[in-house]
Amino acid sequence: MSMISTMWIFFQVLVGYNLILPLLLYIIWMNRKASSIIANQSPNRSEADYAIIITAYEQTQTLCAVVTSILKLNYSNYIIYIVADKCDISTLRFDDPRVILLRPVDTLASNVKSHFYAIDRFVRKHDRLTIIDSDNLVHPEYLNQLNTCFDQGFQAVQGLREAKNLDTTYSCLDAARDIYYHFYDGKVLFGLGSSATLSGSGMAFTVDLYRDCLENKEVSGAGFDKVLQSIIVLKDIRIAFTEMAIVYDEKTSRSDQLVQQRSRWINTWFKYFSLGFTIMGKGIQNFSSNQFTFGLVLLRPPLFLFILGSGICFICDLWFSPVSSLIWLVAFILFVLGFYIALQKSSTDKRIYNSLVNIPNFMFYQIVSLMKSRKANKTSVATKHYHTHSIDDINDVK
Repeated sequence: MSMISTMWIFFQVLVGYNLILPLLLYIIWMNRKASSIIANQSPNRSEADYAIIITAYEQTQTLCAVVTSILKLNYSNYIIYIVADKCDISTLRFDDPRVILLRPVDTLASNVKSHFYAIDRFVRKHDRLTIIDSDNLVHPEYLNQLNTCFDQGFQAVQGLREAKNLDTTYSCLDAARDIYYHFYDGKVLFGLGSSATLSGSGMAFTVDLYRDCLENKEVSGAGFDKVLQSIIVLKDIRIAFTEMAIVYDEKTSRSDQLVQQRSRWINTWFKYFSLGFTIMGKGIQNFSSNQFTFGLVLLRPPLFLFILGSGICFICDLWFSPVSSLIWLVAFILFVLGFYIALQKSSTDKRIYNSLVNIPNFMFYQIVSLMKSRKANKTSVATKHYHTHSIDDINDVK
């Protein structure tokens, strides 16, 4: 076998395993029946003290809705810290003493800097903090459900980000993507004894852990959650996942919004994916399945990228190796099956199923995003928001 043939086979394996890895992990999870919680832990009957940090950049139109949803929590021991970075707050009024509005004098343009701007101004010593985006809405049981994980001994928890809006094909496909990742990178990965990946919001930590991981650490651009999860897992601390701690997240509903957001996300993956090798190496060194499995998943490219790469390999093999093309066909079928399982296990809205026929169009805009990803963090800092739903609107739909 020639060197070129060997390299071609190696490249195909490197790309193609991403198609079947989630389904393989799911099968192992189903057969292993691994316990993802710590047994014999008594729940803490007292309310832990939470700092709820909301970050906003330039836009404030969704802040009233998210604050209102938080104030309807079935919970009392918390303070809300709003960091309105580069925002006009002249029209914002919050009468509840639990809401503290902060307006940095200098532009921060950084999630981590905004978080620590709030942390440095805590009005009391909080036990835990949770990070909420300005476009999110919070389920009334959000903090109570986070507590079920913290009371079992976990120091970091990722909740479920459900769609706040399914008003366009783009938002439905964006929601489908989130369902896929929450199922495999959250529920399945955590169920296997590893850590759930972090999603940027709807996540919570002990204050001590968050400070230990990111205080005095410079994290520029998007992707602070990728840095944070890597530091946590490198400490061999597991990140828990609970689908019962729900925040409602705005999904991209316009093509320009999609391109802007995805270009930053793609840029972030290229910037931080190599951390997967470091974590896998630590897993081998420490005999830690938490670290090894998490590192393996971290190496996976964005969904559209490995599908596109697999499609190119399939077309090439149609000409040069028909047998290999059959293997690719089977791999694609297994991927579709895995995607369907994620949707079926997640109470998926029928509008999302109906939108799947438009995946090629969605992928086209992701390719456009790839072309713009190199300069993404220079051209935009945050995604623009267009939906001002209230938590009552969400509850009426549910």
